[in-house]
Amino acid sequence: MPYKNRVRMRERIFMFANIIIDITHEKLDKIFQYKIPSHLEGALSVGMEVVVPFGRGNRLTKGYVIGFSETCGYDLSKIKEIQDISRKGIAIEGKLVALAAWMKDHYGGTMIQALKMVLPIRQQEKEKMKKKVRLLLDEGEAKKKLDYYLEKNQRARARLLAALLDTHELDYELVNKKLNITLSVIRALEEQGVAALESERVYRNPVKQREQVQKQIVYTEEQQYAVEQFWKDYENGQYGIYLIHGVTGSGKTEVYIEMIRRVVESGRQAIVLIPEIALTFQTVMRFYRSFGDRVSIMNSRLSAGERYDQMMRAKEGNVDVMIGPRSALFTPFPALGLIVIDEEHENTYKSEQVPRYHARETAIARADMEHASVVLGSATPSLEAMYRAKGGAYRLLELKMRSRQQEMAQVHTVDLRMEMKNGNRSILSAKLQELMADRLEKGEQMMLFLNRRGYAGFVSCRECGYVAKCPHCDVSLSSHRNGKLVCHYCGYEEEKYTVCPECGSRHIGEFRAGTQQIEEIVKQQFPQARVLRMDMDTTREKDGHEKILAAFANEEADVLVGTQMIVKGHDFPNVTLVGILAADMSLYSDDYRSGERTFQLLTQASGRAGRGKKKGEAVIQTYSPEHYAVVTAAAQDYEAFYREEIHYRELMGYPPAENLLAVLASCKDAAHLDIGCRFLKEYAFRVQGDAQVELIGPASPGIGKINDIYRKVLYLKAKRYDTLVRMKNRLEQYIEVNDGFHTIRIQFDFNPMQVF
Repeated sequence: MPYKNRVRMRERIFMFANIIIDITHEKLDKIFQYKIPSHLEGALSVGMEVVVPFGRGNRLTKGYVIGFSETCGYDLSKIKEIQDISRKGIAIEGKLVALAAWMKDHYGGTMIQALKMVLPIRQQEKEKMKKKVRLLLDEGEAKKKLDYYLEKNQRARARLLAALLDTHELDYELVNKKLNITLSVIRALEEQGVAALESERVYRNPVKQREQVQKQIVYTEEQQYAVEQFWKDYENGQYGIYLIHGVTGSGKTEVYIEMIRRVVESGRQAIVLIPEIALTFQTVMRFYRSFGDRVSIMNSRLSAGERYDQMMRAKEGNVDVMIGPRSALFTPFPALGLIVIDEEHENTYKSEQVPRYHARETAIARADMEHASVVLGSATPSLEAMYRAKGGAYRLLELKMRSRQQEMAQVHTVDLRMEMKNGNRSILSAKLQELMADRLEKGEQMMLFLNRRGYAGFVSCRECGYVAKCPHCDVSLSSHRNGKLVCHYCGYEEEKYTVCPECGSRHIGEFRAGTQQIEEIVKQQFPQARVLRMDMDTTREKDGHEKILAAFANEEADVLVGTQMIVKGHDFPNVTLVGILAADMSLYSDDYRSGERTFQLLTQASGRAGRGKKKGEAVIQTYSPEHYAVVTAAAQDYEAFYREEIHYRELMGYPPAENLLAVLASCKDAAHLDIGCRFLKEYAFRVQGDAQVELIGPASPGIGKINDIYRKVLYLKAKRYDTLVRMKNRLEQYIEVNDGFHTIRIQFDFNPMQVF
């Protein structure tokens, strides 16, 4: 019977598969059609990895099935057949392929890049097997056999059989190493039908199981209301997006756990995203108390085998809750019901690799495809999330009180200009030193936070606090190596100062400090203090975060010094003091989000103090005590900050009031790059149509050349997000058909978390 006339009763038959080839060449991002051979009919599914002949030489390569067709869109005589299903690949869910297509459309890049993003595990790893020796005889027969072995002086066989009579089943390693029984002895018992050597697959579990005491949770009225509102909608099939705005210590995690418990009991699974690997330890232990070994983790510190096993456990329904940074979003759960994004304001939810997706938007897209809900939580929600909540796109649930009714930490703001005038040149202010000495005497713990990330080389005066700012934009000027101060938004530049233009002081320059320096200073000032440091250097090894946090939780140290990773979501009841050493390092970065980032960091850091029964205090050290981000953070007043910040965003036309698309271009030839960017801008002008799109640039980013590759950035600003998506699609088409762009690398970044 001719292939095209084949019919299968009650089942639609497809003759061709639409396949995307897994190759590294980004320019080749097309869908190819292949004929489905008879031996694979009914065996293929969307998302499956297959082996296909490709190119003139019919080189065998991998591809992903992204759809099927009954008809062929090409010359049938040139259509090749699929060779086989990839035996080393993992069949993924078709819905993840659909999510990859959504990511490509909304964030740019190629379909291959999007697929590789949603497929954290693409290669099958060696399975971990566990061998056991099992007794096959009943007790009476076994004893007779034992007597026989003893009579014949077969000591090894007798020793093994005697051990099996005690337990009936033994681990092979125990038999081999403890009983000194060789494989040949076991084989002999197998041949006689006495025992059997069996193997079973064991999944690697990265969650170190500990004895956990399940505590009875007593919910506050606010917590109970949040859970019931979510569950009422969920039971009625109304899968929505919720923003839980809860002050630090208000018990957001307990709310997540109860929401997840109900979703799991309904037969579905949940993903919990956390911003940092450092949060995994405490978060997992809280969930483990409720869900036991039905909880797993996914992060970059796991071995390839561990990552593979967690994906397999999830696919096979052996896990109900997956916890991890943004890559955990792509866990292949068969019945996903809820995605929780804790500390949703964090920058780490934005990918810096193409496609430059945001986990929040991608989670909402996945939830929409799978009829699931999304819960966002933060004490300091991003302006985007709160803007949408106030606009009705998200449902706002508020937790205004701490779960155990503790008072919020008392916050002291220290003006570092006055410290300088009073002769204190130490990074530790007099107030902070006084409180540290008090805590050491009382046996209480403290955290010292150095706000180092987000530093972009701003110049400030230590005498008066003056910061060099752009006269045209509300951002600081960045210090460049060529002696210039440059604005990365409008291109304005001026010569670097040697004398403060405000007060004439020569104490003007770039602030430089590191966690290691802080650690040394603390040890010199307080020799009796036990100090731990937590930063990228001290957490490089596997389980590095967990070891440091466990030691601090066990009160093996008095002081924990660290960067942002120590102030996000951790709960240490004996911490009663937090010192924020350099608030200005994010306040004056060259970024329109600098005020928001500073408020979030200061509020989150202050919230680590006083979470137990003892009252907490926090010290904010700054050169700008009058800045609204510092004032509102000290008062723990999110609403006041939001009103001030959204006003500036609306005036300047920055997200969330408007949307921003960065077009990043790089090339080895500077002149060719200039020409290409000019053509891109001209084309963008032509295709914007009636849409109101503002074009800024192209201009050199903060670092104009890296490794002899020149860089330029063009910004497109529009009120509607879909306008920028449409513009991105048109620019991609223009780039694809113009040979001049083959040597220029183009990337798209929507609402970038930083300026380039």
